[in-house]
Amino acid sequence: MSDSKSPKKNALGRGLGALLEDSPAKGKGQEILPEGQKAGIFEISLTEIQVNPFQPRVHFDKEALKELSDSIKVQGIIQPITVRKLAPNEYQLISGERRFQASKLAGLTRIPAYVRTANDQQMLEMALIENIQRENLNALEIAQSYQRLLVECNLKQEELGERVGKNRTTVNNYLRLLKLPPSIQAAIRDQQLSMGHARALINIEDVDKQLALFKRIVAEQLSVRQVEALVKALNEGKPEKQSGDSGLNPVRKYELTKIQQRLASHFGTKVALKADQKNKGEIKIPFSSASDLNRILEILEII
Repeated sequence: MSDSKSPKKNALGRGLGALLEDSPAKGKGQEILPEGQKAGIFEISLTEIQVNPFQPRVHFDKEALKELSDSIKVQGIIQPITVRKLAPNEYQLISGERRFQASKLAGLTRIPAYVRTANDQQMLEMALIENIQRENLNALEIAQSYQRLLVECNLKQEELGERVGKNRTTVNNYLRLLKLPPSIQAAIRDQQLSMGHARALINIEDVDKQLALFKRIVAEQLSVRQVEALVKALNEGKPEKQSGDSGLNPVRKYELTKIQQRLASHFGTKVALKADQKNKGEIKIPFSSASDLNRILEILEII
């Protein structure tokens, strides 16, 4: 990296740590530290800490939070949270809300915390980047975080990619998710639809066709490759290649769907069932490992 680049740009390229180290103590909502006191790690009462109003993550998995709480009871806080000081005995979270909430569940009264300097815009940027880099966000939450960094922090896509360690194409793929209809975005948020499925759907310009294919993906549990092929055929104006159950009447299709659902429930995994008009077809039962195969074989009473 050339020395001609500004210190600010170098800091941003280093990610969240550099932002925390280099944040100037100025701006609206700045931290108020006692004169002569430097930022550092302190034990702070949980009652003195406010949650981060810029927190990009809205949904926290209750079971995962309980597991973290149980771990904290045994191991304590391994990694301190990060806060800024607003006033005497008053702090605000920059990052670490899962640890903060889990500590409450664990019955802790105090928590180790880095006290840092940050104004409101830096708070937002730090919170977004910390979550993108460290939390298991779903694709939609990542897309929304990228959008907030662009709009609220006045970043360009190249600068955004530099901060989060992603190339411009990857960033753009996430941002395009926000152009999908709300029902499809909700499915991505709830992990009913994968990033691969969503990326394929984006390539359909007609919203009604997007929604129709989305419903089919969910109903038929289509793979990403199948969806990509359907989208390609749709965009090229080609008739869809008929599947093995083509020509079946609606009643027979419904019966086969119910059988497929019962098989999936029985084996505890997705089951593919196909049949033609002559009632010829196949059943596919996928397995993910040797132990999973043995489990299925035991159900079939083969071993």
